[in-house]
Amino acid sequence: MKTAVYKIDGTLSGKEVELDDAIFGIEPNDHAIYLDVKQFLANQRQGTHKSKERWEVSYSTKKMGRQKGGGGARHGSIKSGTYVGGGRIFGPQPRDYRFKLNKKLKQLARFSALSYKVKEEALMVVEPFTMEAPKTKEFIKILSNLKADGRKTLFVLPENSNNIYLSSRNLPEVKVITVDEINTYAIMNSFKMVMVDGVQDILAERRK
Repeated sequence: MKTAVYKIDGTLSGKEVELDDAIFGIEPNDHAIYLDVKQFLANQRQGTHKSKERWEVSYSTKKMGRQKGGGGARHGSIKSGTYVGGGRIFGPQPRDYRFKLNKKLKQLARFSALSYKVKEEALMVVEPFTMEAPKTKEFIKILSNLKADGRKTLFVLPENSNNIYLSSRNLPEVKVITVDEINTYAIMNSFKMVMVDGVQDILAERRK
């Protein structure tokens, strides 16, 4: 399929680029997207949560009272979780939340997410551009020209550009990444995706 290329002032450049149907025109697989997003979020978790269990609480080990004849339930230790300050019963312990997915499935998830953006007409291709210095105001103007302001926007660059990244860093609803960092979560978490011309060729080349 072909799509128009825009300039950063929001006007058409008069050029069209070819988008590979095997990447941008497949039938989206919702379950693959779900698994990939689930893995991405799981990998962000530190897993350092920890509560003290009964054996870790620093209290006396003396028996609370006699075993029988006390008129109440039996209690063996003040460390019991039934007492205030006692150990946590089945509390959280450090663990690793990461899990593996096949490369083919992750690729299918990314292509499905990109295809969704095309179906929703939320994918825009712009001409390559540079910024001489980090200027957030100039970047905001570019977003306004492309009608990508006010909503979560994902910018995908063919290669790293420090000035563009620094210009967008203070904008909470804008995320600038390179084609090497593209992932299913970032695509699905954006309302609009702006792709610099050349990214589609890199993705097509890596698919082979």
